[in-house]
Amino acid sequence: MAERPIDIIPPDQKPEEWQPLPSRLEGSSAITLSRRQMRSWSLVLEARHIPWRAERRGFGWQLLVPAETLTRASRELRQYESENHAWPPPPPQSTPLIDNRTTTIWVLIVIGVFFNITLHNINLAGHHPVNWKALGNAHAGKILDGQWWRLVTALTLHTDWQHLLSNLVIGGVFISRLCRDLRSGPAWLLLLAAGGLGNLVNAWLQNPAHQAVGASTAIFGAVGLLAAISMVRYRHNLRPRRRWTLPIAAALGLLAMLGAGGENTDIGAHLFGFLFGLPLGLGAELAVEHWGRPGRMANALLALAAIGIVVSTWWSALLWGG
Repeated sequence: MAERPIDIIPPDQKPEEWQPLPSRLEGSSAITLSRRQMRSWSLVLEARHIPWRAERRGFGWQLLVPAETLTRASRELRQYESENHAWPPPPPQSTPLIDNRTTTIWVLIVIGVFFNITLHNINLAGHHPVNWKALGNAHAGKILDGQWWRLVTALTLHTDWQHLLSNLVIGGVFISRLCRDLRSGPAWLLLLAAGGLGNLVNAWLQNPAHQAVGASTAIFGAVGLLAAISMVRYRHNLRPRRRWTLPIAAALGLLAMLGAGGENTDIGAHLFGFLFGLPLGLGAELAVEHWGRPGRMANALLALAAIGIVVSTWWSALLWGG
């Protein structure tokens, strides 16, 4: 049984006055159209008030128009095809990742070693012994009183081995990806910025006696950074949501797993770390688009700057903390 034709036909139009439109507008033969092409062409004809009729032909479709409108219909469709040539644009080429996972793993190992150091009694800079958590935790009142180093030192402290391992294992996935995407130097600087700013806003909103430790704020910053990078990089994609909804979903999952438990974990700091990661990631990706990734020398200098920030904040804590 033949499929019923789709048509828009004036009541006074006779069937024998209809002429087929070729699928190749420059040619003369009427070759069948795909269903998608038939629908798009029919919308063009309808928008230009040209009557049309669609009929099934084997595995394809054929569009017919009144004989006196054939030239005009072909002209309109040629213009449509010309204006929409190469649309949609092809997706942007994927940015090649930099294989610096070894460097990232060593940094994570150093974080673990530092946690082990905090468990021992060490005499240093007039402290007998050093009370690392008391000197470096994100104490809201002391941060607002001028002990700015706590914004960073708190990111290097953990309550116990479980807290440390959860941050290293789960956070290491996002941090490693960020380092491979931007290079290690800018990635760690942005992580410190997102974590420090998250701690700052959280201290301003919390009770002055509030205290917290952990790298989770920076890890959520990494998730925000990756989400923003994806949004910028694939902004011309027809379906960009597929690119940036996954990092946001991951942030919500991490918030549920890491942000709700433990007396020294802080859901507010996690949230603010993620939120600050978004504009930082936006700026980072736009900078990469304009100037490219930093070279080896620039990357090394940025990495040294990140190390210098951590060392100087702890030195300040040892000298003036309390």
